[in-house]
This record gives sequence, C-alpha cells and structure tokens, in this order.
Amino acid sequence: MFNKIKSMFGGGKALPDKLTSDKEQEILKNGSKAEKLALAAHPDARPEVLYYLAEDASVDVRRQIATNPKTPVQADAILVNDIDEEVRSELARKIGRMIPSLGEGEQGALSDKALVVLDQLAQDQLPKIRSIVAEEIKKSSIVPKEIVEKLARDVADIVCGPILEYSPLLNEDDLREIIAAGASSGALTAIAKRGDVSENVSGDIAATLDIPAISALLTNENAYIREETLDQIIDQAKSVEDLHQPLALRPQLSIRAMKRIAGFVASALVHAMMEQSDLEENQAEDLLDRVRDRLQEENVGDEEEAKLAAKALDFAERGLINDEFLIKEVDENRREFVIQCLAVIADLPSATVRKIIHSKSGRAVTALSWRAKLTMRTAYYLQTRFALVPNAQLLSAKDGKDYPLDEDELDWHLSYFIDQDE
Repeated sequence: MFNKIKSMFGGGKALPDKLTSDKEQEILKNGSKAEKLALAAHPDARPEVLYYLAEDASVDVRRQIATNPKTPVQADAILVNDIDEEVRSELARKIGRMIPSLGEGEQGALSDKALVVLDQLAQDQLPKIRSIVAEEIKKSSIVPKEIVEKLARDVADIVCGPILEYSPLLNEDDLREIIAAGASSGALTAIAKRGDVSENVSGDIAATLDIPAISALLTNENAYIREETLDQIIDQAKSVEDLHQPLALRPQLSIRAMKRIAGFVASALVHAMMEQSDLEENQAEDLLDRVRDRLQEENVGDEEEAKLAAKALDFAERGLINDEFLIKEVDENRREFVIQCLAVIADLPSATVRKIIHSKSGRAVTALSWRAKLTMRTAYYLQTRFALVPNAQLLSAKDGKDYPLDEDELDWHLSYFIDQDE
C-alpha cells in the first residue's frame, strides 16, 4: 500500500520494506509529499513517527494516518479535531470498525483514550461523521451504552436510524422513552424494523399515527402486535390507502381482522390476503361475500361515470388498453375505470359489464374477457382479483394459456347478460 501511494504521487525510490529510524527522520525533515504518504502507510513505521505525521500540513498525509490501523491512539486524539471532514470520516470508519470487531475477552484492551475518541466522533458537528460511527457500531454489544444512547437520540435520521434498528444494547424501556420523547418518522420506522419488537413498543408506535412507521411495523414478521393495537391500526387504515397493502398482507391475521380489512381494501388485496392465510372454504366464501356486497354498494355518480367512460374511450382509441394495462388498473383498485375500459373494448354497455363482474360466474367473466380480446391469463386474473369468483366457479386456462371453452359457448354465456339488458 505504502509504495502504491508513493507511486501515485510520483517521485523517488520506493521505501524499503524495513525502515530505519534514520530513514524515517530523513523523510520527516526533507521528504516529499509522496514519501510522507508512503511512510504514513508503512506497516513498520514507528508510533512516534505516525504521531508526528498526524499534524502534517498535507491533508492527504493526515487522511492516511487516520486510515492506518497502526496509528497510536494519541495521534487519533489529535485527528478527531482535524479541520478536514474526510480525515475525521476515515478516523470514524477505522475506530468504528476496530471496536465492534473485538471479542468479549478483548474489551479490556480498549484504552480510555480510544473510547474518548469514539465518543468525540459520535458528537461530531457533521451528521456524516456521526452516521459513520453509528453504522459501524450498530450491532456491537461491547461499545459503551452511553455512546449508543447519544446516537439513538440524535436528531439526524441517518445517525439514529442504524442504532435504533439494530443495537442490542437498547431495551424496551429505552425504545419506549425515545418514542415518548417525540421521535421523528425515520426514527420510528427504524424501531419498527427491529428484529424483535415487543407488544408495548408496537402499541407506542401505533399510537403515534405515523404512516411509514406503522407500515414498517405491519410488514415486520418479528413485531408482536396486540389485537387491540391492530384494531386501532385498522380504524386508521380505512382512510389511509398507504396502509392497505401492509395491513392486508400482515402474517397470521385473525378471521375477525380479515373481515374488517375486507370491508375497505381493494378486492385484489383481499384475494392476496386469503391466499396467504389457511382459510377453510366456508370462511373464504364468507369473506368474499362481504367484499361483493361492499362493491355492489359502491356506486359512482353519473357525472363521474361519464368522465371515466370518456377517459376509457380516449385510452382505447390511442391503443393504450391491453392486458398489462388492465391488470395494473385492477391492482391500483380503479374499479369503475376498469369496468368502463372493459365496456369500451368489449363493445358492451357498462351496466352489462357491471352485472357480469357481480355475477360470481367464472364462465361469464371469461366470456367477457374473450369478447374484449384479452388473454386467458388476464381472464383468470379478472375472475380472481376483480370479480372475486368463488373457487368452485373459477375457470382455468386450457394447456396453461388457451381459453377452455369454444366460441359458441363463450358467446352463449355473454348473450344471457346482453339479453337481460335489451
């Protein structure tokens, strides 16, 4: 490393593998910048030489001293106040990596001065420096807890985040104290992502009503959430769409919770929620019935329907409505727009399309998809995610991709609904 550094800055012969004190003194007095850099990186440079170079005029030399693991802690104590932030950054990385790597039996090897350096870096005026320390010691169980607590309460999310998410030194009381003190959204989210979140901590996070933190809590399989806390989150989620997906996909939801969630989330999310839960057939059908009843009651006004119909016609004329587009719109829960799009591309009244979607008939939904020139894959997606067709009524693809009914039969299933509207 030291000869590579010297060659990068040019000039002079490479330093010998074994240094003499005379050679070191010669470089300190009359050496070029490249020679001093090589000396600062030399594995055999004496501690007093490295200490001397810690106050060199060249910032590059000081950075190299900050990086060198052989640099004595007395020199590190000088560099901790260096005016160059990169010098302090390199020092933070070195000290931060050195301390957590020590085994339990080596804790006594940490001198008071090294800990003072770590503490000073943890209080550096620049969040960047503090964040380097936090990132390096976030999983350590042997760093002084008072340093961890300072970083955990830091106002900058890039500093407190790693500590709050990973530090094994923070207990439940510490976390609850931090939350009660008014933690930022980033800090709350970090706590919500911890490898073990207690019911009390989960309850405190839920009480903040912070959307990103609650979302992180719901997606964390290691977060324990009381039923009453989940009820509070469900109440909040009714008007907060960003919580719908993490809530619906929360592992091990009770039947009671799923029924409540099915009362307001997208039908595609209800189906996904059912897929990951081991529901009996009657439980699944009861859940779907609740969603169907809700969807049939959700009617847009005439003016809004007219706007969506015009938008669908415009999209169709521009060739934008295809299989991929419709699947995306279903996932985004734009139900009425999907109905209007299907009406346009199938050349059917929207009222007819709506009846087909609410029919619970897999054959009818499949026939509608065929009329709209969609793939059988999309037809199956519309059956399961959009129309919520019961499992017993689902129509699967033939050979994995083809429509399973011939055109006459498909046309017959459509005619039943078309004749009703004439």
